[in-house]
Amino acid sequence: MRPKIVHGYMKKKLKLKREGFNTLPYIIFAILTLCTLILCVCLGSVNIPIKDVFRAIYSAIFAKPVPEGIAYSVIVSVRLPRVLSVALVGISLSICGAAMQGLLKNPLAEGSTLGVSSGASLGAVLAIAFGISIPNIPLAGTMVMALIFAFASLILILSLSYRLDFSLSTNTIILMGVVFSMFANSIISLAITFAADKVKHITFWTMGSLAGSTYTNVIILFAVLMVFGGIILRFSTELNAFAIGEDNARNIGVNIKRVKLLILFSVSAIIGVCVSIGGTIGFVGLVVPHITRMLVSANHKKLFPAVIFTGAIFLMLSDLLARTLLSPLELPIGVVTSFVGSIVFVIIFYKNRKKS
Repeated sequence: MRPKIVHGYMKKKLKLKREGFNTLPYIIFAILTLCTLILCVCLGSVNIPIKDVFRAIYSAIFAKPVPEGIAYSVIVSVRLPRVLSVALVGISLSICGAAMQGLLKNPLAEGSTLGVSSGASLGAVLAIAFGISIPNIPLAGTMVMALIFAFASLILILSLSYRLDFSLSTNTIILMGVVFSMFANSIISLAITFAADKVKHITFWTMGSLAGSTYTNVIILFAVLMVFGGIILRFSTELNAFAIGEDNARNIGVNIKRVKLLILFSVSAIIGVCVSIGGTIGFVGLVVPHITRMLVSANHKKLFPAVIFTGAIFLMLSDLLARTLLSPLELPIGVVTSFVGSIVFVIIFYKNRKKS
């Protein structure tokens, strides 16, 4: 039986190699992402001409005098860091969603499936509710608490899963993640009742918002994405092997437990940082990988590079809608992603069911 499995997988692998890597779609994705970024910087409660945007960015990069009449502070200090943060969060959540769906072989999997997102939210809510902070470092208390609770929730879920099932099967991990999410959400509700003066802040934060993002947020998100996102991308071949089943992947030499733990650890780190900066933003990690598979391929070597662009585009456009739809009132970005994402997911699900 084993030689047949190995032979079948090697044939599949050789077929993927013969397909080649067509760079044209990714060039188009890159151009669309850049155009979306520029559009999101230009548009808002106050629309700014594109030439003024380029002049302001040029002046900021090369320390040139700012031409008169340009809303320099709006472009460089407010919109640009926000749009960059939104793009990086979109990329991060999309990569995590694609990795979780590949790892768990579940189309409904994303960062929140494990309960990691709920754990990170619990840590951040406790920091906001009880004023936990680190002196002289803005948002550090919220970020540290979110990361601690994200990793703690992962350890707890994996420990319980291991006690119930020594093989750490997918179904057991998902079940424990769902149960933990319910538990964490009940603690969040309890914490809100003891923080009457901060209920509005916590409620708005739990709906997701990247208003007030700074270049510090951009640097943190980029660093975390490079380190832990790089680890996830490193296992694209192993995730392709998971598509033919865990037993088959094990038979061809994939270290199942090691791959699972490293990917889950990386997803927890990324989700923890994203939640601490932008709050809970739903449906990005669920919908974007599905859309991208339809456009590119289910092969993770092709899927991950494409998800980087589609995730950034999806969240930047969602943030643009949140800022402009009811201007001057600003909607939480999580409301927009949940509304748009749920509709898109139903359409995708309906089309796939119709095909099958």
